[in-house]
Amino acid sequence: MPLGGFGAGCIGRSSRGDFNLWHLDGGEHEFKTLPGCQFSVYESTGRESCAYALATEAPEDGTLSEWNWYPASTAERSTGTYSALYPRSWFEYKNVFKAELTCEQFTPIIPQNYQETSYPIAVFEWTAHNPTDEPIELSIMLTWENIARWFTNTIASPEITVRDDGSPYYDYKSRWGESEGNRNRWVEDFSRLGCVLQGGEFGSEAMEEGEGQWAIATVTNPIVKVTYHNRWNPVGDGDDLWASFATDGTLPNESSEEPAAAGDRIGAAICVKFTLKPGKTRKIPFFLTWDLPITEFKPGIKAYRRYTDFFGRDGNNAWSVMRTALKHSDTWQAAIEAWQNPILQREDLPDWFKLALFNELYDLTAGGTLWTAADENNPKGRFAVLESLDYRWYESLDVRLYGSFALLQLWPELEKNVMLGFARAIPSGDDTPRVIGYNGAAAIRKAAGATPHDLGASNEHPWVQTNYTSYQDCNLWKDLPSDFVLLVYRDYLLTGGMAGKGDTDFLWDCWPAIVEALAYLKTFDTDNDGIPENSGAPDQTFDDWRLKGISAYCGGLWIAALEAAIAIAELLQNRHTTGDLSHRTRPRSNSDRLSRLRRRDRHLSHLAHPSPRPLRHHPLERRILQAR
Repeated sequence: MPLGGFGAGCIGRSSRGDFNLWHLDGGEHEFKTLPGCQFSVYESTGRESCAYALATEAPEDGTLSEWNWYPASTAERSTGTYSALYPRSWFEYKNVFKAELTCEQFTPIIPQNYQETSYPIAVFEWTAHNPTDEPIELSIMLTWENIARWFTNTIASPEITVRDDGSPYYDYKSRWGESEGNRNRWVEDFSRLGCVLQGGEFGSEAMEEGEGQWAIATVTNPIVKVTYHNRWNPVGDGDDLWASFATDGTLPNESSEEPAAAGDRIGAAICVKFTLKPGKTRKIPFFLTWDLPITEFKPGIKAYRRYTDFFGRDGNNAWSVMRTALKHSDTWQAAIEAWQNPILQREDLPDWFKLALFNELYDLTAGGTLWTAADENNPKGRFAVLESLDYRWYESLDVRLYGSFALLQLWPELEKNVMLGFARAIPSGDDTPRVIGYNGAAAIRKAAGATPHDLGASNEHPWVQTNYTSYQDCNLWKDLPSDFVLLVYRDYLLTGGMAGKGDTDFLWDCWPAIVEALAYLKTFDTDNDGIPENSGAPDQTFDDWRLKGISAYCGGLWIAALEAAIAIAELLQNRHTTGDLSHRTRPRSNSDRLSRLRRRDRHLSHLAHPSPRPLRHHPLERRILQAR
């Protein structure tokens, strides 16, 4: 389960207990275990003691060879379980320690929330219970390697190649393991104690992708003892930490801000030690935050992440994010549980269905997600998710037709934001020639008026350079324009439209593109019978299926899209006639209103005269023209 807010980058901790997913460069993923990023537990009853790093597999390369790794479950003995209900998951450790230990981890992913849901935060809440009749001494240690500046592509202009299946691909090579100049600083901030892990000099501004800070922290009080080591070697044998921790559950309180030399890697560690009396329970929180404010696409094309709207953009705010996490984590946890509990308590739903409802949402974080900072035209930023890890382009329209309901129901403003991205892209054209992977034919990248298949890729300029995929010529697809119209109308209906409280501004913003998309699709009506024909090529989402003539699939979508366009036109006509502005949700400048009206009139005119030859219109088309 990924940890981290939408678009902030995320990390993932596997069911084995190791941190092994690193999606911190927009659209890119590294699947590697970092042994130095780990929780460890020391336990002593006075007569015996033990200490384990809480991953069930030791590093294969011999790194941290002095550490004792947690035993994996066997057929004879379970040593614990892992559970997940996104955005929270938890580990229960059993039959190894005398104490009963649970670690719940979460990020403030909260429906209808467009602020905290973007935060680069991971909260770890440990619960320790003593079921015995004697005191137990426990220590919990969090170690973290300084990975600042690692996550950016060292290939400045990666060449785009075509794979055997005809899809485009480009190489990615991060700065993995390159820590020269990184340094760590111990921080004591009232009851908040921790380490800031910096790329380069403290206080320097983050100017490039990957630059910024990480931070780990906990809280102290009179009944716990916090110790630390803020510069240890995470790729050595680990004895600089383990010798002390495994002996009495403490660290030597070593602090150094010396930067890492060439070839060196450095980590930080904090440890909380406490005693549990018989029958008592205690909660111990740990927090992990990061501030990597910039994501870069092709060289020179950059965007600030959404969370920077609330914490600043200089890359020196990991501790500020940390203070926010310490202050509000209980509130966030309660909000997540309040969202999930009504579904979890429903007896009419099977457990597998409840699991799927929550855990399949992971893709909204780990799916290569972009969520940029707000601007004048995007008051909540711009949002996009990759089609998949293999097909690294954003928001493939044909699959989001059925794969976007979760975003619509839980974060509807982000859903509408995606559709506005398509609306803005439809009028644009790109005559760049390329070869189609399916048959080797030549085609232009994007025809003006065509609905794009996708909103671009992370190595170019998303939202501006669309139609990244080249397996088929998507300018010829007969389902994409209808998909677009149906999604716009669906989004309107399911965000208040069915109750008469819909966002008609959203419809106005999309209307010129609706007209242009339908007019473009109409040009494929070669026999002038009112329904566009398929060409005999795989010219729709089933991109290995050849359809010829009128098809039930594309023809049915076309008729449904005309019905939707009629309904939208009637809604807008009614609002224009009555002057009803009650549903306005986004303030508009006068120049913006004028520009929008001119675009609307231009595209309405184009729908009335999409071709120089006389056309016989499908009855539904005539109703659209009448409605305008």
